[in-house]
Amino acid sequence: MSIKKTIVIVGGGASAIACAAHLDQTKYHIHIFEKNKALGRKLLVAGKGGFNLTHSEKIETFIKRYTPADFLKKTLLEFSNDDLRKWLEEIGIPTYVGSSKRVYPLPGIKPVEVLKAMENVLEQKSVQIHFNKTWLGWENSNRLVFQDGETIETDYVVFALGGGSWSVTGSDGSWLSLFKEKGIKTTAFQASNCAYKFNWKNDFINQYAGSPLKNIAISCENTPNKWQKGEVVITQFGLEGNAIYALSPIIRKEIALNGKAKIYIDFKPSLSLEDVQHKLLDHRHKNISLALKLDLKLSPAQIAVLKTVVSKDHFINASVLAEFIKKVPLTITGSGALDEAISTVGGISLDEVSNNFELKAMKNQYCIGELLDWDAPTGGYLLQACFSMGVHLAKHFNEKTNETA
Repeated sequence: MSIKKTIVIVGGGASAIACAAHLDQTKYHIHIFEKNKALGRKLLVAGKGGFNLTHSEKIETFIKRYTPADFLKKTLLEFSNDDLRKWLEEIGIPTYVGSSKRVYPLPGIKPVEVLKAMENVLEQKSVQIHFNKTWLGWENSNRLVFQDGETIETDYVVFALGGGSWSVTGSDGSWLSLFKEKGIKTTAFQASNCAYKFNWKNDFINQYAGSPLKNIAISCENTPNKWQKGEVVITQFGLEGNAIYALSPIIRKEIALNGKAKIYIDFKPSLSLEDVQHKLLDHRHKNISLALKLDLKLSPAQIAVLKTVVSKDHFINASVLAEFIKKVPLTITGSGALDEAISTVGGISLDEVSNNFELKAMKNQYCIGELLDWDAPTGGYLLQACFSMGVHLAKHFNEKTNETA
């Protein structure tokens, strides 16, 4: 009879849970060390306002949402969005596809019930969970050290420590320096899927803060052919919402290089420039503002945004105004606070891990989830990647022979 090896997973979020849930308990003693009093705190916060578990689009398109594009390809193909839905169904969480093509638990199923279903799987696999365990680093022998003075020696370590946002959930990225001290290449965390700063005038923001700009498309100046459809919300800080979140890698790069980023908003992506010009040139209303409202169905907030960037002479020139409607220029001057971002980018360099997420410099120590330096938009892509990485690593362990396990 072969002797069971031990796997210690440090962190208790989505990637950790997925990994533990798919490990072969006949081969391994499985332990999770979590700094909080419960698992999945960030998972539950993500579930507020609708628990978006993944997205339903075809996996070929799905994979292209990530930056860098190829890093997670194999992992996502191995455990796809369809595979996640099947697994959730198996553990008692049926899902449905919403109008946005995002995937949610059936109505009436709360985020805490989703988490409980996953915890039931861990219990059935006899996963040992240790709470209030903050990891502080390694001893010289690479034994894991925790804040209560306990040190752990194990066959394999899986780090699933989360990113650098939502510190209230325990995901504060404070562990980054520990890897850096080991000589492992890291990058400082930056906000992603966050609000972006635009300097609105006071009278404008007093009236329109909180107003959505729906059914729009946004592009960046240096990627003019890439338009992201969706919506954003006007805030005192600037803009936030899925249409701008998806452009985070491009905007972040431009801000780093130039201190600002030029974006363009298309208020009528369903119409060509010629269509918009035709509607404005042929309108029969007493002024062009009524044509914008009645013929083009622009909201008061959209019309107000136009007035902030278009001169009076251009506003009454139908041909010129049509060009602005299709390409409203705005200059982004910064990003929201790191801790308030939906997700972060940065962490351990992807060059530091193998195809199976093992640290090249530290044998039998693995990294999965947000602590690795990859990026994705909102819409279920972040969670899916974390689940997929956890499952991929579990399968890697399960496939080890008795001699190598």
